Amino acid sequence: MRIAICAPSSPLRAEDAVRVAEIAAKFPALDLAFHPQCFEREGHFAGSDAVRLAALTECANDPAVGAVWFARGGYGANRIAEAAIAGFGSAARTKTYLGYSDAGYLLAGLYGAGIGLAVHAPMPTDIKREGGDDAIRRVLGYLAGDCSGLEPSLDTRPVAAFNLMTLAMLTGTPLMPDLTGHVVIVEEVSEHLYAVDRLFFHVTQHLGGIAGLRLGRISDVPDNDPAFGSPPEEIAQFWCAQHEIAYLGHADIGHDAANRIVPFGLAGRGAA
Repeated sequence: MRIAICAPSSPLRAEDAVRVAEIAAKFPALDLAFHPQCFEREGHFAGSDAVRLAALTECANDPAVGAVWFARGGYGANRIAEAAIAGFGSAARTKTYLGYSDAGYLLAGLYGAGIGLAVHAPMPTDIKREGGDDAIRRVLGYLAGDCSGLEPSLDTRPVAAFNLMTLAMLTGTPLMPDLTGHVVIVEEVSEHLYAVDRLFFHVTQHLGGIAGLRLGRISDVPDNDPAFGSPPEEIAQFWCAQHEIAYLGHADIGHDAANRIVPFGLAGRGAA
């Protein structure tokens, strides 16, 4: 399988791409191709909106490519997601698309449009994290047919996984898919607990009809004075109760190297 890597949000460091390629060399069935756009820089972004859009569309529409792996999150995918999906042709519909965090805008839009297989999964930039080698191997193994890295709570119900802030921003936009009957998994990083509470206040009002909610890791929470007083699970349980959403417990996803793989819907659980 040829895997095209592009950066719809912020840029990837060249040295990180080298390390990922070294690990990928141990997966002979996979061929990684880093698009040069991954290393472009324009302010915060991996190139201008036009540059990022062109690279993403090129990768998605290349019939020789079997999967598109988003290089990293940050911010920016939402600025090009609708235009990109509108420009995806028939070749784009057979691909696997992988990423998380800011890439959730694309995963949501792709899933809603019925294009390919959207997969919440670690990204090349995670090589920088402690244990990052394992995160990269988890994704490469999945693409090579090893499903041992899947989120263990997956059952007979369709599922979708998002960064909580990303999901909150998706609601009410054309990119938001219909999640009726789905188990929705959320995680967050670097937000105060009062902000997490505020995000749940908003998100749970837009998740009526879901099968339930699972909570991934809420990590790197900044200190607050005074302390907020409720831990993340209590926050999630409180807002789920307000809107009659079943709280289903924990999930093993988050902004860390232990981040598990969650294919959207019901597909992608046997072989990638």
